[in-house]
Amino acid sequence: MEGLEQGHDKQQHYRIEIQGELDERWAELFDGMDIAYQDGLTTLTGCVRDQVTLRGILNGIWDLNLVLISVQRVERTEGI
Repeated sequence: MEGLEQGHDKQQHYRIEIQGELDERWAELFDGMDIAYQDGLTTLTGCVRDQVTLRGILNGIWDLNLVLISVQRVERTEGI
């Protein structure tokens, strides 16, 4: 279990893809993440303070009944 706890609350960078084009009026729900659109997908990118914040973002996607395509933790140099 010790390995699972390491980095649990460390700030990380994420790229989250959602099917469709999300209206920018929902940006506040996603804790300041950048929103981009391409080929029928919305991509949220940005820094996430901790796992609680990530869970809140994912819950927001669920609450809006959006289709989640992927969630990736990325290095800051990967376009963020």
